[in-house]
Amino acid sequence: MASGRTRTIRASVWLNERPAPKRRAEHSGPAGAAAEQTAGLDHDRIVAATVRLLDAEGLTKFSMRRLAAELGVTAMSVYWYVDTKDDLLEFAVDAAAAELVLPPEDTDADWREQLRQLAATNRDMLVRHPWVSRLIGEYLNIGPHAMKFATAAQRVAISSGLPVEEIPGVLALVYQFVYGYGTIEGRFAARCREAGLTQDEYFAEVMAVVDGRSEFEESKRLMDSRPGTDVEAMRARDFEVALDCAIAGIEVLRDRALRRSGQDAGS
Repeated sequence: MASGRTRTIRASVWLNERPAPKRRAEHSGPAGAAAEQTAGLDHDRIVAATVRLLDAEGLTKFSMRRLAAELGVTAMSVYWYVDTKDDLLEFAVDAAAAELVLPPEDTDADWREQLRQLAATNRDMLVRHPWVSRLIGEYLNIGPHAMKFATAAQRVAISSGLPVEEIPGVLALVYQFVYGYGTIEGRFAARCREAGLTQDEYFAEVMAVVDGRSEFEESKRLMDSRPGTDVEAMRARDFEVALDCAIAGIEVLRDRALRRSGQDAGS
């Protein structure tokens, strides 16, 4: 039996109209406004500090009070610029997306290389900011920098010659692959930092434990077949191979569609 209650879905900060920051005299008064001006507080400084804290301490330790302490202001001063913590986290996600390097809008460029560039820059961003992957799953990722990236990816996919109706699925393949790869890689790097070890040191310890155990024999054989034992180099190589597989699949899909359209035209 239905309870009769309705649940509302939180709208994105990018879909809400918000006036320019005002001195909220009803909350702070002239003294509070003067303190804010002395602090040199503004929206960009708040978002930048948020990104730094999330990088250094992670999402679970982040709070508006912790942010205010980092900035040397009161929590109320921060609320002059953002309405909620959720809004601030959305701003932080798009600030991270500003680091994504987009290919030039050159129609003669090889779409494969442009797709590789987009995948690589997205992976690098997810590794630098491991908190982003979790927030992308919780909030609409539709900030201005994220949309520039999405537009660039769509443009590259279109230039591949794929049928338009298949482009969303192809982009989903690439997005989800990069998301999963970058998320695991970023969390592994964060775990190593927490343990006070380099990634290579942590990997060596794990391999020492599993060495000689029969259930890991096949995995160990595959690991030993890789050139070198540097973790970051191995991850980079695996990423390239996997992305090559995705691109090869896209080419097959495109060629199949071209053959089908040629057959339809000839019938």
